[in-house]
Amino acid sequence: MQEKILVTGGAGFVGSCFVQRWIEKHNVALVNFDALTYAGHLASIGSAAKSSRYTFIHADIRSAKDVEQAIGEHRPSMILHLAAETHVDRSIENPGEFITTNVLGTSILLQATLQYWKALPESDQADFRFLHVSTDEVYGPIADNILATEGDAYAPTSPYAASKAAADHIARSYYRTYDLPVIIAHPTNNYGPRQFPEKLIPHFIFKLLRGEELPLYGDGMQERDWLFVEDHCEALEKILFAGIPGESYHLGSQQLRTNLEVSRQICKQIDFEQSIISPRTRPSEEHITFVKDRPGHDHRYGLDCKKMEQALGWQSTTSFEQGITTTVKWYLNNPQWMESVCHSYEGRRIGLL
Repeated sequence: MQEKILVTGGAGFVGSCFVQRWIEKHNVALVNFDALTYAGHLASIGSAAKSSRYTFIHADIRSAKDVEQAIGEHRPSMILHLAAETHVDRSIENPGEFITTNVLGTSILLQATLQYWKALPESDQADFRFLHVSTDEVYGPIADNILATEGDAYAPTSPYAASKAAADHIARSYYRTYDLPVIIAHPTNNYGPRQFPEKLIPHFIFKLLRGEELPLYGDGMQERDWLFVEDHCEALEKILFAGIPGESYHLGSQQLRTNLEVSRQICKQIDFEQSIISPRTRPSEEHITFVKDRPGHDHRYGLDCKKMEQALGWQSTTSFEQGITTTVKWYLNNPQWMESVCHSYEGRRIGLL
């Protein structure tokens, strides 16, 4: 079988980063299957879209017909499943959309993949990989000084986390029942260039560039592990080429920060970058405003990532401070992306009961 990768959600934040890296590094064709929802933008693909090894399919993983046609026509040797609804606040406001995309869509993709895989020669079956990308949120809140390890029980709290947990269970069942070579990755919070500004880091950059207040949920003491998107995509490549079917792998930077610390780091970097142009009349940190907390807001997530380092030789190499510097500079230097992608984004708060 000729090598070819099918990426679902390749026009999203992580997906577009992966597509760009793949086209630049690998002489292997890539098919980008994306519905182009509010968070998916072809502008994020950049020059990679001009490559003869790149193909785009505008379709939805909730359509069995479209999924079956894409797999049957392009005959991938590996599938990277990134397509998902991911914003917790949106899942509180509209949980049904998360169930249909994250659970039903994943089920449709797995079933179409299984039928395709069963018809392959045995040697091609052995080489095939299906990498399902999940989240650390499936484990629910983690107590201080404890890290979740692969195989720990799931305890999701938000509709988003519950939908991803359900998708994980279905994906794992296809390995255990049918021997479909499924692997699951659990990354921590991602950040970096080209992230739609409803997530904390780009949202606060977006707000500061407009001179608006920074709405920080609750007391801002919620802790997250922040993984730079380039490091994440490097890990996904490692898993695709060397991961073991049936296994799951934790991906994180081991750099936990409270949301308040994250906010202050963004403010510090914005002030530094803009002071090069002209002095600021008001320090950015003064824009931080504490607001009513999100319903069911988990206090802390934390993953033990030793398995990924020991088994596949991967660990995050981007410090949080370095990642924030890169991210802030990118948004400041790419106002045209912000304008094209966020022209209809109001920055209003959603997800309140």
